[in-house]
Amino acid sequence: MLYLDTNVFVYAAVNTEELGEKSGALLLKIQQGEEKAVTSVLTMDEVFWSIKKHDRTAAFEACQALLNFPNIEIIPATKELALSALQIIKECRLDPRDAIHAATAIAEKVDCIVSADAHFDRVKGLKRRPL
Repeated sequence: MLYLDTNVFVYAAVNTEELGEKSGALLLKIQQGEEKAVTSVLTMDEVFWSIKKHDRTAAFEACQALLNFPNIEIIPATKELALSALQIIKECRLDPRDAIHAATAIAEKVDCIVSADAHFDRVKGLKRRPL
């Protein structure tokens, strides 16, 4: 089971270079059932805001696709995850959104978080797979 960071979806939607190709290939594997994944409901918010800078309609379509994507479970944000995220902020000096992603990944007992962001490497108990 993989945890998908927001940048997987953003790169797949707007980046036509190597990171976009790698993100698209991973999402295809997930779509075909070769991999299973989870992500936070927070990801939808981040995807929208990142892509909106380029094209509001594309942002809406990317979020709609994310929320309906096969083999990806969307995990709700909870008070318990927020409390875990606060601890991660304190211990690992992550920003709140990334700490919520890390806390969600740990709570879901994923094999790894897929992200281009190396700061996840600071989180104990979380293995990162770069794009």
